[in-house]
Amino acid sequence: MTEQIKKEDMACESQPKKKRRNHAFDFLCGICIIRMISLHTITFCGHKDDAWWTEVMGWSFFFMCFFFFKAGYFNKTVSGDTKTYIADKAKRLLTPYVVWGTIGFVIYAIYLPFEIARYHHPIEPMSWEHLWRSSSFFGNEPVWFLFSFFSAYVLVHLIKKIHIIKPISVFQTVVVLICPFISYWMWKLENPLPMSLGNVFMGVFFFNLGRTWHWILDRIGRKWSLMLCSVLIVAFIVLNIVWHGEYVMATNRFEGSPLAAFVNTMIILVGLSGFLINLPVCKVPVVNYIGQHSMVYFVAHYPILQFYRFTHICFGHSIYGRWDDFIVLMVFVFGICTLLVPHVEKVPWLSGRFKKTAVGQ
Repeated sequence: MTEQIKKEDMACESQPKKKRRNHAFDFLCGICIIRMISLHTITFCGHKDDAWWTEVMGWSFFFMCFFFFKAGYFNKTVSGDTKTYIADKAKRLLTPYVVWGTIGFVIYAIYLPFEIARYHHPIEPMSWEHLWRSSSFFGNEPVWFLFSFFSAYVLVHLIKKIHIIKPISVFQTVVVLICPFISYWMWKLENPLPMSLGNVFMGVFFFNLGRTWHWILDRIGRKWSLMLCSVLIVAFIVLNIVWHGEYVMATNRFEGSPLAAFVNTMIILVGLSGFLINLPVCKVPVVNYIGQHSMVYFVAHYPILQFYRFTHICFGHSIYGRWDDFIVLMVFVFGICTLLVPHVEKVPWLSGRFKKTAVGQ
């Protein structure tokens, strides 16, 4: 009997342990979503240019880049069959892009006559070139991110497929390092690429930065990681004060010093992520939940904001300049999104949660 128990214990020990979820990235992702929804809510309520909020944005401008960085940190399937790979990413990203963009536009279109009746013109200038120029939908502007995210995945895959010069890895590295300069060039040319694709090159760089940083952290150990990351965080704080610059990924725009924006974004992404990864980060219930289900909050929050704003317009009430509406909106948006999470995630064409397709290694 004792020998049987020992055999069972040995069998259990030999089985690979399930890797625990990384709470650090869920936490950062949750903070990013909270910041984004707060930004859009504050904008609707007319306080975007308040000094205190400008300061908040000046210290958190790097969070949209974090999604590309995170994708690269965890992603291992950038090679394989090109057709299968692109089809898989299209299902997961372009399907919710089109569906939620359409949902937002329908809400916008329903309320448009009431908006025109009150203001005699749309609040947001409308043009037919809006979609192909910005990849955004009227009624759900933030979905531009899904199209850019998809495009970055595809470009990363194609760079991985380059077989022109030996050694291939060196040539691929050079191509990735050139990408930020291409984004900067596109900005100087006033972003001539359709569908806001000027930001994709910066996304590709941060994607590969995440992959490289994962490789480095696996090799230098916890002690050295914490020391290095602490230095990087302090460096970001100092540099962001004395040498400030911001990169706005939504519009591929540099504010302040472009070089400072690039350098500061890079060092805070690696420093903050590495520091939290190597600490015993506890699960923060609300923030981590939002981070784990970020897709739902991302795609659904803007149509909900539009619904709230336009409904008030219909009854002759503007939310512009009102802090009470801001507070109500924050509770309303996060509450509705939280209720939607289990329902949306069950529907692949709403959440992008399709069954995984083998793309090869």
